[in-house]
Amino acid sequence: MVGRVLYVNKTGGILKKSILDILFASEKRKNVMLLLKDGPREMSFLLDSLDTSRQALLPQMKILKERDLVYQSDDSYGLTNTGRLIANEMKPFIDTIETLDVNSHYFAQHNVDGIPEHLLKRINEIRGFTLVEPDHVNSIELNTDHLEDCLRSKAVYFVYTFMHPGAKSVLDQLVAKGIQVSIIFSKELAKKIIHEMYDACKSSLELENVNMYIYEKEPEISSVTVSDNGFLLRLFLKNNEFSNKQILCYSPEGRQWAKELYDHYLKDAKPITEI
Repeated sequence: MVGRVLYVNKTGGILKKSILDILFASEKRKNVMLLLKDGPREMSFLLDSLDTSRQALLPQMKILKERDLVYQSDDSYGLTNTGRLIANEMKPFIDTIETLDVNSHYFAQHNVDGIPEHLLKRINEIRGFTLVEPDHVNSIELNTDHLEDCLRSKAVYFVYTFMHPGAKSVLDQLVAKGIQVSIIFSKELAKKIIHEMYDACKSSLELENVNMYIYEKEPEISSVTVSDNGFLLRLFLKNNEFSNKQILCYSPEGRQWAKELYDHYLKDAKPITEI
């Protein structure tokens, strides 16, 4: 039987355990596999990393060896070919579970249709993000931490579907610092700002460090801002109403993930060259 190991219970009956059972029914076994992913390790390293005793760990190592996931050489342990294949898939799987589990209520309440399938499959890359929930009084205030990061960046990328009251001030500060700014507006928002801020839009188009686009389709995210170091993302609620909750993430993987989200929208956007 592929992926299963047989155990005999006290009454002589056969118990079947899958590899999933073996790995995820024990934190120690799961963590051993992850610790060995980058190469063999001494038992002392495993004991220190897991903060456990040899007496407690040896039974778990025996199970992994019996299933041919781990081999032993003197007092060192490493992954077999099968173990290595499984361990390489475990990390993103576990990261995805942890990413969704920590803030499961957020993803249950918000619309993720605006995130393309290939990025949803890599949602683990934004693990460790912070969920910012401004109170009602501060719901339209700019996230000052993210603004400061944007002002330290060489380039900042925006997708916007709503008129933020502080957007003009942010753009002015970015432009004044010579930061490259690229903004994708929803079609409705583009019409609104051109109508209400004609002179400002016309002046912006003349700037070498500002590029503006109109997204031709109906965007399904509220906004995203990508700086050199991270991103801030707003999703709509499940009923597509506005939500003031924000995903804030600062990691190289998270930043790359968000830049690809921006690029996803850019491919269906048209440059605004004149108004």
